Amino acid sequence: MRHRSKIAKLGREKQKRDAMLKSLVVSLFTHHSIKTTNEKAKRVRLLAEKIITLSKKGDLHSRRLVYSLTGDKKTVKKVWDEIAAVYKNRNGGYTRILNLGQRKGDGANICMLELVDMEKVMRRKPKEE
Repeated sequence: MRHRSKIAKLGREKQKRDAMLKSLVVSLFTHHSIKTTNEKAKRVRLLAEKIITLSKKGDLHSRRLVYSLTGDKKTVKKVWDEIAAVYKNRNGGYTRILNLGQRKGDGANICMLELVDMEKVMRRKPKEE
């Protein structure tokens, strides 16, 4: 029974679930949007919001915490240099979930998880290079 269980298991063991969520978060920050199921998107959204909030602090401890959540140094650098600057005046709501319908094979609800205001990052990038 699922009484008072707040964590969605996503059909995986803990280690495999954590590895999947880490890879989805890294993909979200790399590509600025990902296509996945609704349940996975809701779990990834929690991690992504936490990572952006930590990166806005800007201290070394926060940087190490973000590295422990993602496990990828390139992603940490990108979040610190590009993404935190865009959201410095925003108090939350860094991601958006758009429903896309159902997957043909198994009928799972598919959605797109994307970062809000990423046009600013895309415009800033060619200026810096």
